[in-house]
Amino acid sequence: MTTGRENLRIQKWVVAVAVLLFIIKMVAFWVTRSVAILTDALESTVNVIAGFIGLYSLYVAAKPRDENHPYGHGKAEFLSAAVEGTLIIVAALVIIYEAVLHFIYPRELKQLDSGIILVASTAVVNFIVGFISIRIGKKNNSLALVASGKHLQTDTWSTLGIILGLVLIRLTRLAWLDSVTAIVFAFIIMYTGYHILRHSLAGIMDEADKELLQKMLAVLNANRRPNWIDLHNLRVIKYGGQYHIDCHLTVPWYLNVVEAHKEVEELGRLIKKEFGTVFELFVHTDACLDFSCPICTKEDCQVRRQYFKKKVAWTLENVLRDKKHSL
Repeated sequence: MTTGRENLRIQKWVVAVAVLLFIIKMVAFWVTRSVAILTDALESTVNVIAGFIGLYSLYVAAKPRDENHPYGHGKAEFLSAAVEGTLIIVAALVIIYEAVLHFIYPRELKQLDSGIILVASTAVVNFIVGFISIRIGKKNNSLALVASGKHLQTDTWSTLGIILGLVLIRLTRLAWLDSVTAIVFAFIIMYTGYHILRHSLAGIMDEADKELLQKMLAVLNANRRPNWIDLHNLRVIKYGGQYHIDCHLTVPWYLNVVEAHKEVEELGRLIKKEFGTVFELFVHTDACLDFSCPICTKEDCQVRRQYFKKKVAWTLENVLRDKKHSL
């Protein structure tokens, strides 16, 4: 099964589960009239809407690149996550409004025992489906699946907190705790929405993934070939489950086209060996210049103009710049 098809299959399960759990939570709210349970139900509404949006985004992201989209359609996943994050924040604001209203005009809570059992069952299902979604999303580099999974697991923890609140209300018979519980978890939900929204906007704006770049540079430094004299202007862009990398690689000026291309192939082979086949590599080869000699580690160079002085380690500070290194 291809990555795109597997992502779609999992997202379909996420949507189906979200619909079922939303129905269960609404039944629990109707039985108990608890605004805390309504908090959970409203978040499940977001799960349903976001699930369908995520399903559509994965369908679009799985399309192959074409003339109008030379890098593919993977950005659709970032838009999906942005909408999901926004909906979560809106749901949190609605929850706070309902909780304050319930605090001012309290209503009697009923059948809390039945409500607790119903809501607890949804927490278990949410956690399992969320765990599967995150695991496969990370494996396939799918932001939409990871966002859905994190949302489901956050829903699990908030549900557990709400259950504890309901148990406390059941024991103390203090109805105002219902509103307090709802408000507390509304802010937790809001923070989750902000985190998802922030991550999606970073992807849309092609923000550098510094953690990924650090790992990549560690691999390149540890496996550096003598003909890889310098590396600069390194950039990584993520489109859905695909990473597009471009950089400038300085090689000895006397290499012919075939030899220079072999060095590029070795660079690509190393990256794919360490990080998988989700990388597409574009490398521009530069010829070394006189000022490259002091940092060149090639020992058998017959045309060296200056003595070797110091090996320059590739770091985020020096490979992101569009400038060859020198001493």
